[in-house]
Amino acid sequence: MAGGEKSKIGEREKFSHEAVTYLDHLYRVALYLVKESDQAQDFVQETYVRALGSYEQFTPGSNMKAWLTRILNNFFVDNFHRRKRWVSASLVNSNESEAEYWESVPADNPGPEGEILLKELDSKITDALKKIPEEYRMPIILVDMGDFSYAETAEVLSCPVGTVRSRLSRGRSMLHTLLRGYIDQNEKARKEK
Repeated sequence: MAGGEKSKIGEREKFSHEAVTYLDHLYRVALYLVKESDQAQDFVQETYVRALGSYEQFTPGSNMKAWLTRILNNFFVDNFHRRKRWVSASLVNSNESEAEYWESVPADNPGPEGEILLKELDSKITDALKKIPEEYRMPIILVDMGDFSYAETAEVLSCPVGTVRSRLSRGRSMLHTLLRGYIDQNEKARKEK
């Protein structure tokens, strides 16, 4: 094996070891995007495979976490559009509209009785996030849930920092509006106790 080939293998191994440290982060982001554990694991695995396949495009010393999250986000968007086209095509021979189809897809249900309040809140937030357009949802997921800075989020979403701030503000406002009834109801119940 030539010295150049050994060097490339060493670089790839170094890259692979560093990328592995972000798998938990990628899983958390993927879980918020796809809402199902098995599918989130598949998304993370695909992200890692794609990253290894194109590791030479990564600039050493730059933000690997943001670079990997961008790959995950791009895969999610591609998959979402492919699935949306499939649903639209499958509805051609159906009497129900696309909106009716998505309404019939079951939402995540809260877990065991002992954790019902926490699970209920998580479910409400997840449902509310599903209703927010992706361009506003992604900054919320990355900044508020993924602990990304505005600059890192801008890098992941390929847009200026000002756009991230604007979308984040608008997304938070939408989320607040969607959760207002639930919050008001719980505040009222708490005050009655």
